[in-house]
Formats: sequence, structure tokens, C-alpha cells
Amino acid sequence: MSRVYNFSAGPAVMPEEVLTEIRDEVLEYGSSGMSVMEMSHRSKDFEAILHGTENTLRELMSIPDNYKVLFIQGGASQQFAAVPMNLMRNKVADYINTGNWTKKAIQEAKLFGKVNVIASSEDKTFSYIPDVDDLPISEDADYVYICQNNTIYGTRYSKLPDTKGKDLVADVSSMFVSEPLDVSKYGVIYAGVQKNAGPAGLVVSIVREDLITDECLPGTPTMLKWKTQADNDSMYNTPNTWAIYVCGKVFEWIKRNGGLTAMKERNEKKAALLYDYLDSSKLFKGTVRKDSRSLMNVPFITGNEELDKEFIAVCGENGIKNIKGHRSVGGMRASIYNAMPYEGVAKLVSVMEDFEKKHI
Repeated sequence: MSRVYNFSAGPAVMPEEVLTEIRDEVLEYGSSGMSVMEMSHRSKDFEAILHGTENTLRELMSIPDNYKVLFIQGGASQQFAAVPMNLMRNKVADYINTGNWTKKAIQEAKLFGKVNVIASSEDKTFSYIPDVDDLPISEDADYVYICQNNTIYGTRYSKLPDTKGKDLVADVSSMFVSEPLDVSKYGVIYAGVQKNAGPAGLVVSIVREDLITDECLPGTPTMLKWKTQADNDSMYNTPNTWAIYVCGKVFEWIKRNGGLTAMKERNEKKAALLYDYLDSSKLFKGTVRKDSRSLMNVPFITGNEELDKEFIAVCGENGIKNIKGHRSVGGMRASIYNAMPYEGVAKLVSVMEDFEKKHI
């Protein structure tokens, strides 16, 4: 078996140790006589998987008791609508626009009420995080919304915005379980798991209990009400049993490897290796302001589209895959999630160094 270094932004690289465990259990989970893919979501075996997955995540993230953990289908993009449907009781919300995903969330929220864009980095192609110290928070806003790590543009909040007492809602999809977060500072955190935690098709939403009520906007579908999910232990209908099972395996892997503090240290080391090279390179350059750089997603360019294409091809020849930048941006992007080993980033930098020598 020859595995490549997979720098995909998601679905993304998985820990080999976890993949091996899954492989060994595909035909039979424990002594159940069946695969997780076959078992009833109402069975005792799956109930133990579900609760084990939640409990490990609660331990990793130190999730307070007054927050519910919901396992929801539909992808993070479905939460663009679910958030205003569940929270926009005054029909006003404040959003900070830092890229594609917040733009989409803003457009969706506008279907349900007034959206105030209180800060934006669109003026410089989303290459930085705006100043969030003294934002014009709306007095009647139901919540303040951010995407904390921006997968496409490679930016990350170094500190949370001062919401002046309003509930903070954060899409943390591409930084989920990559570093410690103080959950108590948020009203809602949600993440598509296909970056750092599991296969595509599942969202983990962590919602403070007082925000889970029947007071949703009129017409909110039953399945989009957080109360539906909370009251039914995420099993109002058949959940994504396979993804929940895999996430549980990944959470246990993180726990065995030192928890979120250790993950952050690993990720900082990998990111420093790549950013230090980009800062010294005469050919490649990063596209993000230094104080806004993501630990997870590192976009870079040569400044020449043909040269970018040539470099991407060279990467493929060297076992480096999915390094091409998002279709809306171009260039290259290295997504260096938890499961990407340091050796993978070192290999990328080595290929970049050799490529630079031949073109400078």
C-alpha cells in the first residue's frame, strides 16, 4: 500500500491508525455480528457508540453541562438557514464577512430577517480578519455570526470579537477539534466534520440550552429545529450512524495523542514550517496577512498561473495530492489538519524548494 500526502480541504486526510481500526471493524463491530453500517440506530450497540462519541467530545472540548451536543445531517451549509430560523427572534442579526462561507450564510439569513454586515475583509480579497475590538453591534441583534477559520482564504481569528453581550455563533468547520476553544464564550458552535473529525455528511452543533426553544421562526421545518434534535437525542430520524462512529474513533485518537492542547502544538509546528519557508521564498508567497494566518489552511501562489499549474503537476508526481487552490481563488492551498503528519509538510516544503531552485 502506498498512501499519498493528501492536502485536501475536505473530505480530508484521516489518521491512519483510525482507518486501520475501521477496516478491522467493517464486517463486524465488536461481537454484534454486523457492521455499524448495518445496525439499527435504535440498538443498544449504536446507542453506546452515540453516547461514547458525545462523551469523548465533551471531555476533549470541556463542554459545559448547559450545552447540548447535536449530531445533524445536511452539512454545515444547512446551518446557514438553521441558525436564523432558531435564533432570529427579533429578525435582526450581525454578521462579519470574511469569505465565501460567510457570504453564503449572509445571503441565507437575509431570507429570514435583517442582516447587518458589521465588518468585512472583502476590500482586500478576504486576506485578513477585520478589527473586532469595537464593532458596531446592533442593539436589537439576536446574535453575532462569524466563520472562525476560513478554509478557502486561509484566515483565522486570533481573538474573538467583542459582541457586547450578544450571543456569538461560530462556524468552526475547518478548525474543529484542532485546538482548545472556550465553549462558554459562544452561544452556538457548529462544524462539518469532514475536515478534522470524520467523513462527510455530518454536522456537530454545540448549542447553549437556553437557545434551544420552541420559539423558532414560523414555518421552520421540524428537522431544522434544534429542539427536535435535542429532545430526541439526535435521533428524530435515522442519523448518519457511520459518520458518528468514525468521529468517535477520531475523538479517541485525539485523546490518546494528548488532547486538543497537543493537537494545537502539532499544528503550530507544521504551520510554522510552511509559513517560514513562504516568508523566505523568492518564488512562492502566502496570500494572508501574518496576524490572520490559519493553522489549518495555507494558500499560496507563484504569481504566474502557468507556473502554478506546473507546480501542482510536480506535486502529483511526488505523492502530494489535492494541493490545488479552491476554484474561486486559484493558486495552491495546503490543508494541514490534525491527521497530516509533520513529514507531509516537510515533503511539501522540500518539493517547493527544489521547484524554486529550477525556476529562479
